[in-house]
Amino acid sequence: MLTTKKFILVIVLMLLAILYMHVHADTAVPNNKPFTQFPTEHQGWRMVGQHDLSDAAMAVLKPTDILNHTYARPGERPVHLHIGFYDGGKGTGVIHSPKHCLPGGGWFLHSSERMTVDLGPGRVNLVQAVYQHGPTRELFLYWFQARDKSLNNEYALKWAEITGSIFHGRRDTAFIRISTSFEQDMQQALDRAQAFARDFYPVFREFLPS
Repeated sequence: MLTTKKFILVIVLMLLAILYMHVHADTAVPNNKPFTQFPTEHQGWRMVGQHDLSDAAMAVLKPTDILNHTYARPGERPVHLHIGFYDGGKGTGVIHSPKHCLPGGGWFLHSSERMTVDLGPGRVNLVQAVYQHGPTRELFLYWFQARDKSLNNEYALKWAEITGSIFHGRRDTAFIRISTSFEQDMQQALDRAQAFARDFYPVFREFLPS
């Protein structure tokens, strides 16, 4: 049997959901700058590759803007950066969680942990995960960005979209994923990925709306 507090919470959530459905706004919020202007060199990192998603993948994801770059520093393994931005307007797609997409692509999860990391200009709530595809092991750092909030779980992302639509008339979001491969030394891969995140975090904020 529901307690009074739980009953009130359920009612409030239901009212918010109903309000969301009625006032849900399809207001498109553009990114501050298009990803075509994203730097190819920054803080000693140099872009060494980029790739486009297939038409089929783009039809599923429907991002407003997307970036897939590979960077490297001299003598180090490369780091892969993916950013998908969704302006929240009519016809825009939604973020697909790596928890579902990576296993669907043949990746097996070894470990996953939510954490908060200090990236210099700010603290970021993110997921640190290790996946394996055949002999390849990859360390991932990823998070969802909703305005000025960094989120590390899908429920918080959905809640941010609902409250953003209700209180701010916008539901734009972004997905940021950083990954790098390793064989034995996971700590070295983690140091490399975190260094990349620290160096590029101000750039992410420069391109994404807050």
